[in-house]
Formats: sequence, C-alpha cells, structure tokens
Amino acid sequence: MSWQPAASQQMLRKRAGLLARVRDYFRREEVLEVETPIMSRYGNPDPAINSFRTDSDQHPEQYLHTSPEFPMKRLLASRSGSIYQICKVFREEETGRYHNPEFTMLEWYRIGFDHYQLMDDVEAMIIELLPNLMAFERHTFQTLFKNHVGLDPLEATLEELSAKAESLGVVLPEQVERDWLLDVLFDLSVGDWLKQSGGVFVYNYPASMASLAQISPQDSRVAERFELYIDGIELANGFHELQDAAEQKTRFEKDLASREAQGMDQPPIDQDFLDALAVGLPDCSGVALGLDRLLMLQTGAEHIKEVIAFPG
Repeated sequence: MSWQPAASQQMLRKRAGLLARVRDYFRREEVLEVETPIMSRYGNPDPAINSFRTDSDQHPEQYLHTSPEFPMKRLLASRSGSIYQICKVFREEETGRYHNPEFTMLEWYRIGFDHYQLMDDVEAMIIELLPNLMAFERHTFQTLFKNHVGLDPLEATLEELSAKAESLGVVLPEQVERDWLLDVLFDLSVGDWLKQSGGVFVYNYPASMASLAQISPQDSRVAERFELYIDGIELANGFHELQDAAEQKTRFEKDLASREAQGMDQPPIDQDFLDALAVGLPDCSGVALGLDRLLMLQTGAEHIKEVIAFPG
C-alpha cells in the first residue's frame, strides 16, 4: 500500500545502527557534531548541480542546500575545530538506482589534514563499517585516464578528447566543455574497471574539476581532490580546502558563466561564505559521503529506495 514505508523494518534498524556507529567513530575521534540551516539565500553555483528553490509570498526566495559545506566552513572560520554533520540534502533532477532527490549526507572537516590524511581517515571509518572490504587502492586521475582512455587528461587537446568520445559513441553537444568530456570519458572507460576493484581512491584531479580545492604546489595543473569508489559506486568526494577568498570568488564566477552558457539559472554567490574565507579558514580537508549508498553497500540493497523510508 502506498502509505507504507519503502524500507523494511529490518532495514530501518540497520539504518539506525549505521548512524549510531558513525557518531561513535567521530566521538572517539573528538570531532564535534554540528547543525546548520537547510535553507539559504544562496544556491550552489556548480554547473553540474541544480538546487531546489522555495516559493513563498511571505519570504524572499531561498534554496534548499545541496550540501552543508558553506555554513560549516563559516563555523570552521569561527574556530570551531574539526566538525561533522549528518543531514538531509536536496538535488533537483537526480533520481535512479543510486540517486534520490532528497538523501542523507555525512560531511566532515579535519583541521590540519591534507587530502592524503583525510583519505586515511575515510578509509579507517569505512573499514569499521564494511569489515569485509579488502585493502583500498589509490590511483591518480591522470594515471587511470591514461591507462584506460589512452590520453593524458592534463595534456590532451579539446579536439583529441572530442574525437575519443565520438569514437565511443558519445553524441557531443554543440558547445562541448573540456571538463564534461573528461567526466564522460572517465565514466565510460574507467567505470567497468572500478566495478571490479573494491575500494578505490581516485585523487589529484585536473585543476578545472575541483572548484573548492587547493591547487597542488607540486603541479599547478592538479587540484588536491579525491573521490572514493566502492565496487564502482561513487561514495565520497573530498578536498584539501581552498582558503583564498578572492580565488574562490573567481571560481564561482566562472561556474556561473558556465551555467549561463547552458541556459541554467544564476543563483547568488554566497557572500557570507566568502567573508568567512577572507577572515581566515584554517588549513583543513573536508569530505562529503552519501550515507544511503553506504547503507546499500552494507546491506547488499540493489536500489536506494530500499534503504529510505519514504523515497521521492
């Protein structure tokens, strides 16, 4: 019957157990749990993400957050120390086996960590929650791309990337962007290998693909970002966080220009977040992890609807 939950009672108990174990991990690590608002005057400028907007006669238009990142960084700038949050987030036009428009995110920030140390942190927590998982592999984006696509993502021209995509049957849009091609080629060519490889950290992405990460001091073509895949499922996305307010504003403006070129809406830039960066964000790394997907991996669920009481 339609009023009943999609998740079984056993699954709901497993979900509660997962949340308790996550909180226990951070309690032992002395990381503070925080809460931040779900609604904001500012949307996400990322061209790959669409925010839900409110419609009210009594209040100005607001956005449901796609991540608690910006207000959490305001807490970090106020010297909160290392923090984490478990919350519902919302992304428009996302639905499918691993996507629900409303889902549960775990996001945390570690003061004094670079992205390598944060990968260690993520791995330690995941091994507690998925004890049957074998040791994690770590590969740079460049290495995997070269091995599976046959091109260097840091050196290949737009024409070379386009030709490779077309050879794989990709229909290119009229105005094709380099980052879109890198994403598509990575998914098509590396995706099957990831499904057979257990836990894999992919790190050091091209600089253009990490709008909130620091640029590597060893190679300015690379940003200090990682993603974690387990059995081919994208589970977490982390950064050695950018601290430069002026550079962050420039990147936001570039994102908005890309959105405009694609006919997308133009959410206002979060000035409160930029002001916090200007005051001073401590050196830190942060990561967002999809808890619904983690529960799917823990229980062997085939669809995200199996692990959410009332999916959208």
